[in-house]
Amino acid sequence: MKNNSISTLVRENILKLQPYISFRDHNEFNAPVFLDANESPFGDCNRYPDSTQRKLKNRLAELKNLSPSQIAVGNGSDELIDLIIKIFCEPKKDSVLMMNPSFAMYAFYATINENKVLTLDLNDRFEIVQNDFSEVVKDPSLKVFFLCSPNNPTGNSVDDIEFYLQNFKGIVVVDEAYIEFSGKKSSLELLDRYPNLIVLQTFSKAWGAAGARAGIAYASEEIIRLINTVKAPYNVNVLSQELILKALENENRLQENVNNILEERLWLQEQFRDIDCISKVFPTDANFFLIRMENIDQVYGRMLENEILTSRRDPAIAGCIRINVGSREENQKLVNLLKNIKR
Repeated sequence: MKNNSISTLVRENILKLQPYISFRDHNEFNAPVFLDANESPFGDCNRYPDSTQRKLKNRLAELKNLSPSQIAVGNGSDELIDLIIKIFCEPKKDSVLMMNPSFAMYAFYATINENKVLTLDLNDRFEIVQNDFSEVVKDPSLKVFFLCSPNNPTGNSVDDIEFYLQNFKGIVVVDEAYIEFSGKKSSLELLDRYPNLIVLQTFSKAWGAAGARAGIAYASEEIIRLINTVKAPYNVNVLSQELILKALENENRLQENVNNILEERLWLQEQFRDIDCISKVFPTDANFFLIRMENIDQVYGRMLENEILTSRRDPAIAGCIRINVGSREENQKLVNLLKNIKR
């Protein structure tokens, strides 16, 4: 896809939209007196946050070897998913494509925007059947394709992402919420070659900052300008920006966290082999397992009775529960309970 074709995918009203620009955030001052935004002069958090998230983008640009103009920050990846659909999909006219099963919020925000959702049913190994993809992309209403890799809730990575970038005429969103646990290369390295690519990452998983609600979109400067035009003026609060910047000061802490989770993931895999009520543990590249249980009603009920909260995926994925990797104490409690449940 050529760079100049991105504008042809954008809704006409979005192309005409003028962004909200904070005069304060787009100029440099030495000792300003802030009387411009009707804020209180009192309080510990009395000023609006930087609407451009400049410090955070500059730091991320250093880490990812990109330009700050290729980065947008959202109130979680959810906000970015919503904005992408609003930018490219005309309500009641355009469609989005997603894998089935996959992250439910793609369909959620498309439905809110009155867009049709087309799905690619995965095979029994939770892989995309490329022939099915080639058929469904003939639909001229398709504008955005969401690829979650590693996929939630199945845990496996998507192979040959370039195939989909080359054969989809719209925007391809690769959601890498779990990429740090996978050992796979990020699709960030493909940004220079594919102007229709958007890569989503998050601080909610490997960084351990789900409460900060910070998601990141990496894309061409043109797409990032569109996201910054449509987003709310102060969409990421002061406390979240400060918390994420502090986390980014210690990259070693991230790797320690990931290593600990991977060790626990391996330990759990070993434990699951001796548990009678488990019939199948699906391969995972993420910080969770999709597990098929022999008697899901009994197993799920027993876990709830013991206040072990998991994500039941049945009946959409027959007999399956998604269980994320916790601390050793949490994981041991889970294993002890499951070992006491017979078929």
